[in-house]
Amino acid sequence: MSPGNSPQTWTIQTWLSFLKDQAALLSNPGAHHKVLLEGAHALHRTHVIDHNGLSDLLEQADGALAYAVEALLEERIDDR
Repeated sequence: MSPGNSPQTWTIQTWLSFLKDQAALLSNPGAHHKVLLEGAHALHRTHVIDHNGLSDLLEQADGALAYAVEALLEERIDDR
């Protein structure tokens, strides 16, 4: 799934599978975060989730990005 896909193709299950994809997250944290944000907003626009659900998904996406940045920084420190 990519940001350009139709919003109707997003489901909560799809979004959660993206959230759990550590390989994609760690290989390109910024792009992965963007897909998570766009997917969350697509779910909200199509009324799959309400405002509170959107807030929860955005918070989880931000947490995943923070995790990825921290993991990559730790990896760089360990490589020294």
